[in-house]
Parts: sequence; C-alpha cells; structure tokens
Amino acid sequence: MSLQNPTVTDRSESLLATNQLIRNTYLMLSLTLIWSAAMAGVSMWLKLPPMISLIAMFGSMALIWFVLPRTARSGAGLMTVFAITGLMGVGLGPTINYYLHMAGGDQIVMTALGGTGAIFFALSAYALTTRRDFSFMGGFLMVGLIVVLLAMLGNLFFHLPALSMALSAAVILLMSGFILFDTSRMVNGGEDNYLMMTVSLYLNIYNIFVSLLNLLGASRD
Repeated sequence: MSLQNPTVTDRSESLLATNQLIRNTYLMLSLTLIWSAAMAGVSMWLKLPPMISLIAMFGSMALIWFVLPRTARSGAGLMTVFAITGLMGVGLGPTINYYLHMAGGDQIVMTALGGTGAIFFALSAYALTTRRDFSFMGGFLMVGLIVVLLAMLGNLFFHLPALSMALSAAVILLMSGFILFDTSRMVNGGEDNYLMMTVSLYLNIYNIFVSLLNLLGASRD
C-alpha cells in the first residue's frame, strides 16, 4: 500500500515537466540562434539584395501562422522551426550588411548584439527566478503590438525619421514585455510545447536586435 500523498506526486510531476520544458526550449533556442546566425552569414557573404529580406519575412510568417500550429506536436515541427529561423536569418543578412557599410558599422552591430543579449538574459533570469505570473500583460502587449504595426504601416508613406526611432524604441519595450510574458507562461504552465516557446522567444530576440540596429543606426545619421 502506497502512503505517498497524491497531491505531492502531482506537484512533483508538474515540476519535472516544467523543468523539462525549460531545458528543451533553451536548448532548441540556442540551436536555432546558431543556425539563424549561420544563414545570415551566408546571406551576407552572397550579398543578397534587400528584397530578400521581404521575401524571407513573408515566408517565415506564413510558416508561423499556417504550418507551425499544425506540426508543433509532430516530428515535422522540428523542421518547420529550423525553416522559420533559417529564413529569418537569410532575411537578416542584407540588413546587417547595410549597417556594416555605415560609418562605425561594426560598432553598431556589436552594440546591438550585446544589448539584445543583455536584455534577454536579464529579463529571462528575472522571470525564471521569481516565477512571477506575467499573464496579466498579455492583453496590453497585444494591443501595443497592433498599434505599433499600424504606425509602421503609416510611416511607410510618411517616412518620418523621428517616428521610426520612436517605433523602434516601442518595439524594444514590447518585446521585453513579451520575454517576461512568454517565460512566465513556460514556468507557470501556460504553454507546454517547447517548439512554440522556442519560436516565441526567438521572435522576441530577433525584433529587439533589429530595433536596436535601427536606433543605433539612426543616431549615426
């Protein structure tokens, strides 16, 4: 006869599942970042035109919206994630080349890279160690994201440098909030699929890096 408390057993199993999810997510995130960086390097070496960035963005978004939700719990999900992050890496190549050709371009790229890493590690560490529930931020973040996207579309017609810088700063703040929100979901049971979590965190990192490039590059103009 077992004298083990069922409640304690359930909690232990839940904790083990959460820890496994965290390990798998960060391992996969590391692999996709390395893969994406390699693809960006190939894109830079080939000197692909800026139009590639637009094509890669639409391709990766199509995979995220229409393919990943259907494959995330199968073996095909792994290939989908690498296809998404590979495409985004290819699209990032022309952007990095653009900033590298600016005065002090090397410093701009390295500062953006370092800033992205610092933001991600600091916010992730806070969410993981405190285990605070940031689910309350979800509605605010989604509204903010919609507003920023609409403003970006509007700025395609007006080309206001000040607005572009403000939007880049807003994206950094929003993606920082999403890092807390997504990490909290992972820790507190809001998401149980490591592939979905990997893509969410990857997009946060990607958008922070690109926005920092925009801010730092604009400050040099």
